[in-house]
Amino acid sequence: MSAANQPNSSSVPFLLTGIPGLEDLHVWLSIPFCFTYIMTLLGNSMVLLTVRLDRSLHQPMYYFISMLAVIDLIFSTAVVPKMLAVFWLDSREIGFEACFIQMFFIHTSTAVESGVLLAMSFDRYMAICNPLRYTTILTSSKTIQLGLMSLARGAGLMAPLMCLLTRLPYCRTRVIPHSYCEHLAVVGLACADPSASDLYSLTVATLLVGTDSVLITFSYGKILRSVMRLPSQEARLKALKTCGSHISVMLLFYIGGLLSMYLQLFSFGLAPHVQVLVADLYLTVPPMLNPLIYGMKVKQIQEGFFKLLGQLSGLRVSQAP
Repeated sequence: MSAANQPNSSSVPFLLTGIPGLEDLHVWLSIPFCFTYIMTLLGNSMVLLTVRLDRSLHQPMYYFISMLAVIDLIFSTAVVPKMLAVFWLDSREIGFEACFIQMFFIHTSTAVESGVLLAMSFDRYMAICNPLRYTTILTSSKTIQLGLMSLARGAGLMAPLMCLLTRLPYCRTRVIPHSYCEHLAVVGLACADPSASDLYSLTVATLLVGTDSVLITFSYGKILRSVMRLPSQEARLKALKTCGSHISVMLLFYIGGLLSMYLQLFSFGLAPHVQVLVADLYLTVPPMLNPLIYGMKVKQIQEGFFKLLGQLSGLRVSQAP
């Protein structure tokens, strides 16, 4: 029987190795990953609560920041709990369907985040370059529509990829040399030609990231030119500080993603555990840093944090006997 015709049994689970070659250090390596996950949950939850409870933050820019917080929570939760189960409990099994569901959430979250970052660049472009029309163009409903369009685009582009991948026969070993269902590591286990899925994923990634990054660069180029023309130095610094937080998050997202992707495609002579660690760090560190960047750089978010903490501490004092 040829490889292409062998049955693809979805009842046989995959096995995650964790970090190849560092299995004896899994318990110690789990500590920073557990810490980053806890900080991700706390930081992004605080952003969501702050924007939800502070009416002065019910504006498009803060809605987009809230969308990023939701994406980061989903992104991390799709990966880290299972990763920690592998490290702590040696729970290496992951079901066939569960593996591809995890992959779908990773890819879709990445695509949606790229769309939201593009929408944020448009928001800042309108606020700085065309302020008189800003409130009429970017209403709350339009902001929600942009978020839903990003979600629909991400899910719509990734669903066909999952169909292509699940139809491949996986009749070789079911051991994935990774700590989560990383796309290329899973495809490497297929015993049929994966060129169709490879071509689709490469085309989608190139068009999506390429188009979004070009439009984002164009928007911030126009913004920078407008900011430099502002008569007041204080106004220039305020605009640059707000945009600086967005640019920091975008650089972290795109540069980190490209670095992780190229290290998976080309080993550059690096040990397998280095490649896996870089991929794991890309999935765990940016979601932790994003709320910290906005908390430090955006004054309104920072003030909202302190106001929320003050309300929480006041509530505890009032409830004390």
